[in-house]
This record gives sequence, C-alpha cells and structure tokens, in this order.
Amino acid sequence: MRAPRNLLGILGVLALGATAGCARTAVVQAPAPSDRPSVGAASGRDNSERTLGIPPGQLPPPGRCRVWLPGQPPGHQPTSGRCDVLASEVPAGAWLVYRPLTEGRGRAKGAGKKGHSVVRVTVYRDRTPTVIRIFDVITGRLLEEETPD
Repeated sequence: MRAPRNLLGILGVLALGATAGCARTAVVQAPAPSDRPSVGAASGRDNSERTLGIPPGQLPPPGRCRVWLPGQPPGHQPTSGRCDVLASEVPAGAWLVYRPLTEGRGRAKGAGKKGHSVVRVTVYRDRTPTVIRIFDVITGRLLEEETPD
C-alpha cells in the first residue's frame, strides 16, 4: 500500500508543476515621465497638475530638497540632499522638490493655509526650470503656481 501513496504524491507534484508552467505573466510598463505632478494608483485620485502625488513620507525634510522622477515608484527615487547640489543635477523631465523652513506662503515660504506646511516643486523640462508649483503637504492640493526668474 505504500507504493500507491508515494505514486499519488509524485503525480500530484508533477500536475502542479505542469499547471504552474501554464501561468500567464503580465508585463506592466511604467508611464513616460511627465512635467505634471501625478498621483500613485494606490491613492485612487486622478492624475492632475493640481495634486502633488508624492507620498508625504517621501518628501524631503524641511530645509532639504529631493529630485523626483515622475513615473518611478517611491523606492526608486533619489535620496534627499542639499538644494544647491541637487539643483545642478536635475535631469530633463524631473522635479526638484523643496521643503522650506520658514513660515508663510509664496516664494521661499513654508506654511500654507491653516498652518499646513508646503512643498515647492520646480518642474524641469530640458534641464531648465519651467514652472514652480506650491502644494499643501497635508492635502496635496496646489496652492500657487509661479514662473521661475
């Protein structure tokens, strides 16, 4: 009686191996980088230039910057660093994300409505800044938009 049990076990393993070889593999291609801030699919919100789309835990600490590559997952983004160093290293199509230290809204200011801190996103196209968008960190909503000097 032992032989049939072992035989059934072997046949079961072979059957599982055969069906596993028939499984389909899905290939997902990341969207091309854009100059528009986008929201990750996990949030369920629409992609738009009016929404930040960077998870709060991925924002640089106050007083620091981070180069953000649209279309790349958070774990594949460069680390934060000194703004003066990173500003010269922003590739075409990327953003330079800055968390100001000071209070207030607008250029070089740090607080949005109701005391929420803000983040400044400088959008680079062809390695030159094209627009600066100021977002509320808590809500991710666009507060202001400026053109670089």
